[in-house]
Amino acid sequence: MMKADGDRMVCTNDDCGSSSERDSDLEDEFVTTESQTDADVIESDENANFEGKPKATDVICDECGNQEAWYTLKQTASADEPPTRFFKCTECGHRWRGYN
Repeated sequence: MMKADGDRMVCTNDDCGSSSERDSDLEDEFVTTESQTDADVIESDENANFEGKPKATDVICDECGNQEAWYTLKQTASADEPPTRFFKCTECGHRWRGYN
C-alpha cells in the first residue's frame, strides 16, 4: 500500500522502499485515511470495547435472557460465505458468535 509523503507516494512496507511521484491529476480517484477517525473503525478483536457499536435486537443472551447486544462483523470464512457476527450482551457482558 502506498501513502502520500509530500509530493511522493511511498510504500508502507519498510522492506520495499518503492516510491513514485505523486500525480495531482488523479488525486480525486484515491481514498485516503488521513481524515478517518476512530468512530469509523469497526473493532472485531475479542477484547474489543463494544459499547457504542451497533446493537442487535434479534438475539437472546444465553446467560441472562436479554434481547439486546452490541455486535461487530468479521469475515472469518471465504469471501463467498457470510460474515460472522460477534455479540456482547448489553446487560451482563456475555460474548458469543452468530453465524448466518
